[in-house]
Amino acid sequence: MLETKRRVIGQMIVCQGCCCGATRKDRPEVPVEWIKDEWRKRGLLKRFQLTVSGCVGPCDVPNVVVVNSDGGSQWLGKITHFDQYRLLVEWAVRSVDAGHLLELPREFEEHRMEPWR
Repeated sequence: MLETKRRVIGQMIVCQGCCCGATRKDRPEVPVEWIKDEWRKRGLLKRFQLTVSGCVGPCDVPNVVVVNSDGGSQWLGKITHFDQYRLLVEWAVRSVDAGHLLELPREFEEHRMEPWR
């Protein structure tokens, strides 16, 4: 079995594809450059992976974020406000400080989704 030298607590996938962040289609912007800059500045990359994806689907829900860990995947949709992305970055910092993924902030409860039911 292959192993990596880095022990990560999880991975956040931010969708910015055909629909997510497509302002030309009247979809809310995804602040990708800001997220990447914050991830770097806060030293998260070695412990919490960040991936900006072309498309994770489902395309009828704008601005999808997926959080993967050894406990499974958590899907969020309709992440449409900058403050929501800021809250996700702050949660990632707290999780890295704790050494494991903390529960997502309650503000995201209404944004949870299960796309593969």
